Amino acid sequence: MNVHEYQGKELLAKFGVAVPAGVAALSVEEAVAAAKTLPGPLYVVKAQIHAGGRGKGKFKELPADAKGGVRLAKSIAEVEANAKEMLGNTLVTIQTGEAGKQVNRLYVTDGVDIAKEYYLSMLVDRATGRIAVIASTEGGMDIEEVAHSTPEKITTITIDPAQGFMPHHGRAIAFALKLKGDLNKQAQVLVRQIYDAFMALDCSMLEINPLVETNDGKLLVLDTKMSFDSNALYRHPDVMALRDETEEDAAEIEASKYDLAYIKLDGNIGCMVNGAGLAMATMDIIKLNGAFPANFLDVGGGATTEKVTAAFKIILSDPAVEGILVNIFGGIMKCDTIAEGIVAAAKDVNLSVPLVVRLEGTNVDLGKKIMAESGLPIVSADNLGDAAQKIVAEVAKAAK
Repeated sequence: MNVHEYQGKELLAKFGVAVPAGVAALSVEEAVAAAKTLPGPLYVVKAQIHAGGRGKGKFKELPADAKGGVRLAKSIAEVEANAKEMLGNTLVTIQTGEAGKQVNRLYVTDGVDIAKEYYLSMLVDRATGRIAVIASTEGGMDIEEVAHSTPEKITTITIDPAQGFMPHHGRAIAFALKLKGDLNKQAQVLVRQIYDAFMALDCSMLEINPLVETNDGKLLVLDTKMSFDSNALYRHPDVMALRDETEEDAAEIEASKYDLAYIKLDGNIGCMVNGAGLAMATMDIIKLNGAFPANFLDVGGGATTEKVTAAFKIILSDPAVEGILVNIFGGIMKCDTIAEGIVAAAKDVNLSVPLVVRLEGTNVDLGKKIMAESGLPIVSADNLGDAAQKIVAEVAKAAK
């Protein structure tokens, strides 16, 4: 789960992290009122969407030379003018794709005199089972280009969560940022605070870009992105309350209601599987046969008729789907139960695209018998390779 910048800053502030004063706003009037509570005379008006690259983004409804989603304002009147332009319009950034995202809320912050920008982030390194801390002296809007062109300017250290944060970790990051004197000490404290927040809130990613050095020698978090492990949200009702469903894909929201793992992709073959590893293998073999998966959908180990029906409806809600491949391994979940769910779901949604099903495991013969006697045009496959070949062929046949 992601949160907005202002929400992330509010969470970090609870751990002592220094952030500029700011107020969220849902309307032009609220933006003006927010600016009036800040010292001024320089303000920053920021579009709040779940995507990076806002500063370089462009609004669909505005002229090409219009400012992006992060704007400086030198007066209350300029705050108002910017808010009128930004709210309700669609911001397109490198991370949103061409569709962009509508700006429904703003964050008005106090202006900061910046002497230098840095980059700092933490994420789970699944290869090592540790927390990776990434730092660079080249923070700001061009960090992606820095990573591509001058990777030597980026330093990564890892922290073993069993050992926890140690003083030498803070010193290593401060050294990587080339900070000296009091700024070096501030950085060591800041990294510890961010690590504490990362662990306490079960984050999967916490990015600060930029971390800035002000003209008066202070380190401030100017922008942040935070993502949380969805499996741990039950421990954090306060974080869960920050969820903004308007920023999420409607199909993914519907899937979450049935405890389904769903991610929309760009292909035309819908995939329904049980298990993340099986999902990855299924998507790979679809691509191997010349087609592309339209989604990642994992019904989990406890698939029921209700879950399978919901999964079919979610897959078919994507107009790009031209065929569905069901790949189920019946271990604890029996194949006959899965087959009954598939048949019921196919009838309920009035299936109109080719459907290929590969079942394996407990009661597989009974499951295949149920599908064969259903009277539905379900194509049975013997193995994963056979299933991928058949769904690609069926979709090509239906297109003629």
